Amino acid sequence: MKKPFVTKNQLENIAAKYPTPFHIYDEKGIREKARALNKAFSWNKGYKEFFAVKATPTPAILKILHEEGCGVDCASYVELLMSDKCGFDGSEMMFSSNDTPKEEYLFAEKLGATINLDAYEHIVFLKSLTKTDGFKFPKTMSLRYNPGGVFAMGTKIMDNPEDSKFGMTKDQLIQGILDLQKLGVEQFGIHSFLASNTVTNDYYPELARQLFEFALEIRQKTGVTLDFINLSGGIGVNYRPEEVTNDIAVIGEGVHHVYDDVLVKNGIDQLKIYTELGRFMLAPHGLLATRVLHKKKTYRTYIGVDASAVNLMRPAFYDAYHHITVMGKENDKTSEIVDVTGSLCENNDKFAKERELPIIEEGDLLVIHDTGAHGFSMGYQYNAKLRSAEILLQEDGSAKLIRRAEKPEDYFATLMGYDFS
Repeated sequence: MKKPFVTKNQLENIAAKYPTPFHIYDEKGIREKARALNKAFSWNKGYKEFFAVKATPTPAILKILHEEGCGVDCASYVELLMSDKCGFDGSEMMFSSNDTPKEEYLFAEKLGATINLDAYEHIVFLKSLTKTDGFKFPKTMSLRYNPGGVFAMGTKIMDNPEDSKFGMTKDQLIQGILDLQKLGVEQFGIHSFLASNTVTNDYYPELARQLFEFALEIRQKTGVTLDFINLSGGIGVNYRPEEVTNDIAVIGEGVHHVYDDVLVKNGIDQLKIYTELGRFMLAPHGLLATRVLHKKKTYRTYIGVDASAVNLMRPAFYDAYHHITVMGKENDKTSEIVDVTGSLCENNDKFAKERELPIIEEGDLLVIHDTGAHGFSMGYQYNAKLRSAEILLQEDGSAKLIRRAEKPEDYFATLMGYDFS
């Protein structure tokens, strides 16, 4: 059973001041996770975590991670801008974008962020910017690798890289390094993402082995010894309570073993390891708090709550499982089968389908688990629904509002020629 990091009394007190729905984050858990990650890879002198901003683009969260020694991975102009405003310098930023406008490349170069090229064709695009917009190729660049085919572990297919729009082929990447050398780039890294939300300690070591072996091939064919390898994301969380949590210490030691076995044995012992973990870092340390508004019985029993897919898109978009706790009824012996739904005019606006939960009544407070990453950040405004507040449960147990809930005037603010005041 999943246990919330906040008690019913704490949550009721918070909800009395900040009405549901809202996302709440656990500062203590976030800091502990960052420290565990850094410890797991402390064997690598150049190691750094570049947190995927897209997972939780909230300044208060980014500042906590910065204090714990993390950098950021940005995918857009505004993510770069936010990271800059939060105090990250260029050496602490990766810029991993795709189908990228020139303005974003120019801004990344201005900030000194490490540009992670998604497409071989973008080398020519950047070269054109040197003539028209004053772009200067940095001394260090990264290239995103897509090996194609399928990615399997044992007999289990984990994902299909060949179907992915991200990255470049092996031949393109090797040629890209040769081309970029001629344009003044001196140091190189590679980045690759082969599977999403893996709940196994074996994924990162297997990914590392493939990338380390590729690093040897790159050295052979280009003369370049890579400066870093970014293992990107893919370490997942146990959304379902019966799943076993990944052990980052075991994962880090697994990568260490492969590092020694592949790289050190071949004379490479200074290559830096980077990671880009969003979900693993934040998902378990966020909850969506929501209040039951209505209970309806037709062919099923429906529990209508004040949150919707606007606040958490993953169940509607991916049919993803998120565990639900009915606060104060964790030990109830009686239960019923229900759908937990929001109020959007879409039938997929459901947080749970035919889920066995304690007997729920109007007014009950629910928490939806593992929403700290790709929760608030994927929100939208369909049905003119407004985005919720974000609250930080601080280490001393106090609650701090870190993003207020939207108001109708926020929704109307971008309209031209109308006065809704």
